[in-house]
Amino acid sequence: MRKHYLLVSDFDQTLSFNDSGHVLSELLGIRDFGERVAGLSRLNLVQAGAELSYLILHDPEYRRVRRADLIEVGRRIRLKQNIALLGALLEGGIDGHQFDFYVVSAAPEDVVHAALEGLVPAERIIATRFNHDPVTGEVSSIGRVTAGYGKVAALDELRQRLGVPGERVVYVGDGCSDIHVMLHVNRCDGLTIAASETRLIASIAQRTIVSDDALSVLVPVLEEKLGYLRADIRRLFEEHGVLIQEWDRVQTDWLTIVGEADRALA
Repeated sequence: MRKHYLLVSDFDQTLSFNDSGHVLSELLGIRDFGERVAGLSRLNLVQAGAELSYLILHDPEYRRVRRADLIEVGRRIRLKQNIALLGALLEGGIDGHQFDFYVVSAAPEDVVHAALEGLVPAERIIATRFNHDPVTGEVSSIGRVTAGYGKVAALDELRQRLGVPGERVVYVGDGCSDIHVMLHVNRCDGLTIAASETRLIASIAQRTIVSDDALSVLVPVLEEKLGYLRADIRRLFEEHGVLIQEWDRVQTDWLTIVGEADRALA
């Protein structure tokens, strides 16, 4: 039976190699972005992934950010290969199965739009939206934050609007801002894919795929949802002009072992 699926992907370090906050900080000449984010995380002051938005709205050094700066950041983002082909394959359907492809990101909307211009339609991108002062151009408020539970709300709104049941939702992400949405998708019997081996996210995701190519996220989708074998996946990729040159599959166990002497010292 032909089915309708919703595939939602994060942006920073999932479709790209960069973190928007680091690129913006480099543009502004601010060197301690990581330390500022870590401080906000320790205070549990904002949702995971919303730290950059908080800094732009409240930190004096980031208050000088204007829309033009965000667009320039998007243009500097280094993207993974074949994002356009991924979208075309999904939108064209696979074996008659329909896929809707969306990007949901905690990054600023202007950044993601500029980075994915010509690759993903703007109406398929849901990201953090700023309101700008019409006189000064600075960020006056935040209209929407798609981080933490905000991603869950955005995904559920998409799913209900498109009429896709929970078990036909696929979510791809890489970091802390994806934890809530991945847990939510898992609970609904959907498929979660980690795009990095970061321990916290890889332990939650059902599959982990590490590649420089955006097409790689299709592998678990084809295997888990469409029942493809490796030979079928290789053939599909080759039909669209790409070759899987290396394909390694490993299982990773993370262990911390403490002996009696260590516990006594603690």
